[in-house]
Amino acid sequence: MNIRHAEPSDYEKVAPVINDWWGGRQMKDKLTRLFFEHFQNTSFIAEADENLIGFLTGFLSQTNPAESYIHFVGVHPDYRKVQVGKKLYEAFYREAKKAGGKTVRCITSPVNKVSIAYHRKMGFSIEKGDKVVEGVPVFSNYDGLNQDRVLFVKEL
Repeated sequence: MNIRHAEPSDYEKVAPVINDWWGGRQMKDKLTRLFFEHFQNTSFIAEADENLIGFLTGFLSQTNPAESYIHFVGVHPDYRKVQVGKKLYEAFYREAKKAGGKTVRCITSPVNKVSIAYHRKMGFSIEKGDKVVEGVPVFSNYDGLNQDRVLFVKEL
């Protein structure tokens, strides 16, 4: 497995697989090309035999320089359980630390139980929301009306 920084041309490889990797959920509109153009230092591609097997997009906060944010992570279904995601997160942590980062944040939808379990396993804490959905604290309307989200934080 090779982990490298994302390049603008990688968007053409990532965009077509997003919905398939999410089991048909319509997720493509949540990841735009700008991450591959403007956040290359904090976005990564995982490859095996030059084939895309995972990606992570993120950025360093301009508002809070000690914080960074992981926006979107995907791993090819055939490569789950072999630490592709972990390696992508570790690459992001290294870049965040190098820039003086102390905290990493990310969010997910309350319906994404796999993501919630994964982030807990990776050492993220769930932030206290304003309500609880199926035992998980969430922030109501975080991404718009009826778009509740689970917010995670991890100290580096």
